[in-house]
Amino acid sequence: MKKKESIASFYKRKLGWVPDELHKEIGHFNVFDLTPFIGKNAQPVPYVRRDFYKIMLVKGRGKVFYADKTIALKKQALCFSNPKIPYKWENTDQIESGVFCIFNEDFFHQFGNINQYSLFHPQGNYIFELSDEQVEKVQTIYDKMMVEIQSNYVYKYDILRNLTFELIHFALKISPDVQLQKQTTNATERINILFFELLERQFPIDKKHPSLNFRSVSEFAKQLNIHVNHLNRALKETTQKTTSQIIANRVLQEAKILLQQKNWSISEIAFALGFNAVTHFNNFFKKHTQMTPSTFRKN
Repeated sequence: MKKKESIASFYKRKLGWVPDELHKEIGHFNVFDLTPFIGKNAQPVPYVRRDFYKIMLVKGRGKVFYADKTIALKKQALCFSNPKIPYKWENTDQIESGVFCIFNEDFFHQFGNINQYSLFHPQGNYIFELSDEQVEKVQTIYDKMMVEIQSNYVYKYDILRNLTFELIHFALKISPDVQLQKQTTNATERINILFFELLERQFPIDKKHPSLNFRSVSEFAKQLNIHVNHLNRALKETTQKTTSQIIANRVLQEAKILLQQKNWSISEIAFALGFNAVTHFNNFFKKHTQMTPSTFRKN
């Protein structure tokens, strides 16, 4: 069974050493040139979840697997990864150059909730193809990071947080989902935030016992202390999906991840996702993918 890769394990695998502050369990940030990690002799990237965040500027062609999606990189892109979603890069020998920063959640402790941004949501956008002009703007931000990380300025990590936020908001501004998002009332926005926090709190699934406390629309509505119809209207207004669709899509996404990443049996996965019988899980999976869990795993 593949274990989640920690930020310390990343350093050991890539560089052979671990920064002192990681042993002290405090916030961590670093920025790297991508060149030493690409090419024919590069180490393969395992398909696992990581317990840290990464924002990467990639120049060149490549292929990345995010959860249940496969995305082909055509020329150049800004890429985001987070602890909830496993990923794996292939064809890294076709990547020409790039730069990336990594950080853990503690780095933003008391500076806002990094997970509120759609870039770090399990169903959000992770890859943003960039024009040449956009690449220059993003590269400038990373250049500032490179200079700042080497400085002796006592508040340099405040600057690095701001530069990280610049990357996040740069991507959000060019995201069609954000640009076309409807204006909603404060009440509707709050219902959306609370619902998705409640939904995502149940993931990822790392143990074989039932882990989903809330599966039905009525269970979520009861927990949020609102009527089912009110919850449906609020989510439909901002996502154009019903509450049942959102829940099913998230359970399906986790099922695909478990089938790809874990060596659990189909019945163990069904049990962990809260299905009373493996036949119910098989029917659910086939309804949404037109194939059985076993066929999906083989393919």
